Amino acid sequence: MKAWQHFKTITKHRFLVLDGCFRVGLYWQGLTHDLSKYSPTEFLTGAKYYQGVRSPNNAEREDKGYSEAWMHHKGRNRHHYEYWTDISSQTRQYESLPMPRKYLVEMVMDRRAACMTYQGKDYTDGAALTYFRKSMERNRMHPQTRQELDFLLEMLQDKGERRTFSYIKKHVLKGKPFPWET
Repeated sequence: MKAWQHFKTITKHRFLVLDGCFRVGLYWQGLTHDLSKYSPTEFLTGAKYYQGVRSPNNAEREDKGYSEAWMHHKGRNRHHYEYWTDISSQTRQYESLPMPRKYLVEMVMDRRAACMTYQGKDYTDGAALTYFRKSMERNRMHPQTRQELDFLLEMLQDKGERRTFSYIKKHVLKGKPFPWET
């Protein structure tokens, strides 16, 4: 039963990301988003730790002290900022890199869809921004990625999907500067 519930949850999430990506013209990314969640490494863990109200990776992490499924996922999906980390040739330390815009946009769609999936009828356009601003991950992102993501999630909260998606399609994905870059 948990496997079926998990399958429905990840499929609903993928459909919501697909919808958002299609609305801004990222067709291939919409179609291929999170396919690794159906791999045995991620799916079996997801089914085992399924709760329906949060990511099973958090439950696996609490149980084992780490999440093998998450490590598998972030290394295969470019819409996660963790994918964009490497050892700097200057500092010889792991450092975040700025995310290319198409993956930044997919990350916006991913966070929106995750909130919609887990919050259900309680979802608001500000949910992803609230979650992001409370998280510690902000400190690990490249400053440019953090600023761009925060801006787009705030726009989603304040101006809604239609205007935010239009801005993404006409400005962000066209490579036009963000307001602070002009």
